[in-house]
Amino acid sequence: MDPVKVLRQIALHLERAGEPSYRVRAFRKAAAVVDELPEGELAERIRGGTLTALPGIGKTTAKVIVDAVEGREPAYLTDLESRGAPGIPDGGALHAALRGDCHTHSDWSDGGSPIAEMAEAARALGHEYLVLTDHSPRLTVANGLSAERLRRQLDAVREVNAELAPFRVLTGIEVDIHADGTLDQDPELLEELDVVVASVHSLLRQPAAEMTPRMLKAIENPRVNVLGHCTGRLVTGRGRPESQFDAEAVFTACREHDVAVEINSRPERLDPPRRLLRLAKEIGCRFSIDSDAHAPGQLSWLPFGCVRATECGVTEDDVINTMTADDLVAWAARR
Repeated sequence: MDPVKVLRQIALHLERAGEPSYRVRAFRKAAAVVDELPEGELAERIRGGTLTALPGIGKTTAKVIVDAVEGREPAYLTDLESRGAPGIPDGGALHAALRGDCHTHSDWSDGGSPIAEMAEAARALGHEYLVLTDHSPRLTVANGLSAERLRRQLDAVREVNAELAPFRVLTGIEVDIHADGTLDQDPELLEELDVVVASVHSLLRQPAAEMTPRMLKAIENPRVNVLGHCTGRLVTGRGRPESQFDAEAVFTACREHDVAVEINSRPERLDPPRRLLRLAKEIGCRFSIDSDAHAPGQLSWLPFGCVRATECGVTEDDVINTMTADDLVAWAARR
């Protein structure tokens, strides 16, 4: 067994189970340490019993490494797999129909893991593709990507795809919608991306008379494919109220311009609320059921969105990420 893959798999299970982040980081750190060892050093340290002398390797991670190298499934991994992912629902037929995830983040912006690690986790979940949508430059708190950094990311994605084929990382961005409805990235660069998610992240309490035209202008932009977490609400912790806008006008514009309304599966968002989701379905919108994952384990949150979608009458035919990667890219480029 590959000890690096086993350590990362354990981190993934811990993340899905909602374990403390320090525990997740410990296994990811150990994986990184092992991955960077010169050839032969791991075997030498196992023979000499000096694994724990390495920074980032403790007794628990050392035992996992030894078990993996010696061909035994570590008991730590067996136990986690037997427990499953508590709290995550069965997403039903709609979840089974999803081929990929259209809204994810890596450590290039405010995610916690490299692109390849996110992609490998998505592949392990049975996905065929993942759309990488790191933040745009205006969102400095999230280390948003300048045009120069985004161009470098495109090169990084090509390298990952060469290693993981036939799995694909599709290029994308979660572009911020400015107060005037313009988009926070070079328009020519947006044209190079496979999928563009546009979201409001600032001035969330604008009056509806200002928020509605702001959103409509973004939706009308021919490079926008998905309207992200449309109300901006947070439903856990201190929470955050919904942004106010003319939902009928916004969803009608989404239908007319063939922009998918995101069903954001993050447990603290669950956006849009059911009443708005039903309205968007009645109006005839397409949808994108996304995890908005900022870590590999969060990719498994899609069932939360699938359950809500099914409750509100959304079907497989309404959802863009039931398409193959090629069909999704073709759909996104048609505007």
